[in-house]
Amino acid sequence: MALKPTIYKFKIALADLNHDHFDNLNLTLAQHPSETMERMIVRLLAFCLHAHDDQEQLMAFTKGLSAADEPDIWLKGLDDQLHCWIDVGEPAFERLKKASRLAKRTLVYSFNSKSDVWWKQSQPLLQNLKMEIRRFYWPEIQQVSAQVARTVDWTITLSGESIYVATQDAQFEINWLILQ
Repeated sequence: MALKPTIYKFKIALADLNHDHFDNLNLTLAQHPSETMERMIVRLLAFCLHAHDDQEQLMAFTKGLSAADEPDIWLKGLDDQLHCWIDVGEPAFERLKKASRLAKRTLVYSFNSKSDVWWKQSQPLLQNLKMEIRRFYWPEIQQVSAQVARTVDWTITLSGESIYVATQDAQFEINWLILQ
């Protein structure tokens, strides 16, 4: 019998100071049995970073790890055209090559302890693809991930290249580095 995903409910008060976008998000995330908490949090943060995007597009979490031919998050137009492909982790070159052909915009959010090695190995191949690659700092992601419960009520503020997360018990700053 296959393992079922774990469901998490996030209530996010989002303040995106970079884009003058303020929203209250009620998100349900399904954590795949093979997915780490850190990876799920990066999916959530990537979603928040793009919540300001054109309202004529529908942003959604996909089946993720359960569907190899889908990104973690996508933005589709009302005509079902793929506007943005967002992947989390360290995807293979072939996957990103395909994504850059299918979507108008492709983004990768790398986050774990092997990100530097992946980037050194992948950079020569990826530099010719039209995409954006950002790396979160692993210790910061680990700290925030330790605060997750099945039901979460957070405030997230985006300013510059930082994400500020306020939980019931603590406050965190998460930074990212633009690699490409």
